[in-house]
Amino acid sequence: RALRLEDLRISKAYVKTFFGPPHGIQVERDKLNKYGRAFLGCTIKPKLGLSAKNYGRACYECLRGGLDFTKDDENVNSQPFMRWRDRFAFVAEGIFKSQAETGEIKGHYLNATAPDSEGMMLRAETAKGFGVPIIM
Repeated sequence: RALRLEDLRISKAYVKTFFGPPHGIQVERDKLNKYGRAFLGCTIKPKLGLSAKNYGRACYECLRGGLDFTKDDENVNSQPFMRWRDRFAFVAEGIFKSQAETGEIKGHYLNATAPDSEGMMLRAETAKGFGVPIIM
């Protein structure tokens, strides 16, 4: 079975007020210093069940192996077996270690989703404090 979108209506108010994302592909290329080719990245799997340390290790191995970036699955948030702050720390460690070993800029899209806007801002500031400039 397949799903087919047959119609989409976007309100005029939304069209007038939303001008698209504040950053585009050029900003991504500038941050990662990658030009003239496609980006190569992946979502870390399994999305649930890894400890924060093993999750960071998986990011490191992917980046060290040649990927430009990795990203959190949308479901990766803060579970009892992998708290968000620990995940941020181990992922940052993996990014910096892979950069040192490859001489290339690497990235990871950290999921900063939280139950409320204050929690999301805390996670964004924490990511910034770890030196990770990309969140989602």
